[in-house]
Amino acid sequence: MALRAHSFLLAIALTTTLAGCVGAPAPAPRAPQRHASTGLSYAPQARACLTDLGRTQAGFTPLPDQYYGAGCSTLNTVKLNWLRSDTTQLQLSNLGPVTCPLANTLSGWARFGVDRAARSILGSGLRRIETMGSYNCRTIAGSDRLSAHATANAIDVSAFVLENGRRVTVAQDWAGDDLQARAFLRTIRDSACKRFGTVLTPQFNAAHHDHLHLEV
Repeated sequence: MALRAHSFLLAIALTTTLAGCVGAPAPAPRAPQRHASTGLSYAPQARACLTDLGRTQAGFTPLPDQYYGAGCSTLNTVKLNWLRSDTTQLQLSNLGPVTCPLANTLSGWARFGVDRAARSILGSGLRRIETMGSYNCRTIAGSDRLSAHATANAIDVSAFVLENGRRVTVAQDWAGDDLQARAFLRTIRDSACKRFGTVLTPQFNAAHHDHLHLEV
């Protein structure tokens, strides 16, 4: 009888602990603050993200929140103009609005994952990341569920251009004959998996044969 009582109390304690993890009350919201250079207002968490992004020495412009209907929106987004590696500016192509947390994650991956892998494996630093875009009000292919692109929380990366002019593409080099390029792409894939919440590669399905889908 004592053992059953102890088990019952343990179950109650565990249930309470789990409920506390997922059901803890959110902190009271604080008043938004205004960004000095743009005049846009931001909640403290969003403002902190912009401050962190600024510390990476990325070039960016904060964008106003937009709601497009059907669940699509661009909230707490920035326009990324460039990123920084250890030695130079990193160019970006075809990139639309991205959420600030995604921009911060991309910045760290580009600098400490992609650029350093390029120098180590391919013998040249990174100059440009080519993308197939970010925001797109659409559902996941084959489903009725909104894609992370619909809230600017995902980027599709298609290629990398090095300082020596060499261009490595996902479409040609993921399963190509160049073993160095293949090793580079898999190394940066592994690095991305440590930073992003979701990483989809050509190994996922045919829809990703030519890009890496990076999502926070």
